[in-house]
Amino acid sequence: MALLDIRQRSGYLFAAVMIGHVLLISAQVSSKRGVPVLEEVTFGAFAEVQRGAFGILAGIRGVWSGYLDLRQVHEENAALRDALGQAQIALQEQRALAGRARGLEALLDLRDRTALQTVAAGIIGATASPDFRTLTIDKGARDGLRQDMAVIAPEGVVGRVVMPSAWAAKVQLLIDRNAAAGALIERSRAQGVVLGAGDGGLLMEYVPEVADIAVGDVVVTSGIDGIFPKGFVIGRIAAIEHAGGAYRRIVVEPAVDRTRLEDVLVVTTPMTPEGPDGAAEGGGRAPLKDAGGGTE
Repeated sequence: MALLDIRQRSGYLFAAVMIGHVLLISAQVSSKRGVPVLEEVTFGAFAEVQRGAFGILAGIRGVWSGYLDLRQVHEENAALRDALGQAQIALQEQRALAGRARGLEALLDLRDRTALQTVAAGIIGATASPDFRTLTIDKGARDGLRQDMAVIAPEGVVGRVVMPSAWAAKVQLLIDRNAAAGALIERSRAQGVVLGAGDGGLLMEYVPEVADIAVGDVVVTSGIDGIFPKGFVIGRIAAIEHAGGAYRRIVVEPAVDRTRLEDVLVVTTPMTPEGPDGAAEGGGRAPLKDAGGGTE
């Protein structure tokens, strides 16, 4: 074993001496370009190492730069999406305000034109029952509202106040199954009673079989119930049915779309029942103010 170790050490020493001689010779021998062979070999080896290291570093820098750029793009996209969302919300708000302004303008025009005293109110609630149709408004007894006061909109009749409290009131819609109003056909003056159908529609009953009526005729309030002022639009005739006997049964399409109501007017002028030949001449429409403050 000792002899083997001596031989291995001698071999290692011999190899080291030979490498040393080669290096010395390489340092003294020049290549064709006049550069020592050792220097040329060393430079080539280190150059390859440097080239590889530079390539790795360049790749790392490229990946990092791409990551930063991609992150910046994501942040910019998120900011743009947020800005777009804010703009869309602002546009919807502007549309809603514009629609509300148009509704209030029509309500104000109705209040200015009618000769009746009214109180403007906003709708703050509604029932979901298919048989009982009511609304809650933000005006009550402190604003002068009383039971059985008529509620109207620019399109026509809405209903009547049935339960006023101090600061709010419940309004029974005319389409409620328990609601009714005296009515007449605007064109022919044929009279009857409009009843709520409970399904969002109206029925006009007790119209004589011989009455002059047609689909599309406008139905207005007659004023005989002492609640609704005479001449306000209820709706239009959608269908005519023969109920048998001396009367007809008429389907009326309401003039007011309850699903689009936001504001209404409550008529505070005391109402008295009117006969068939009561006030509101000129086509049966409610009396309107002229420019000088009188009535038409």
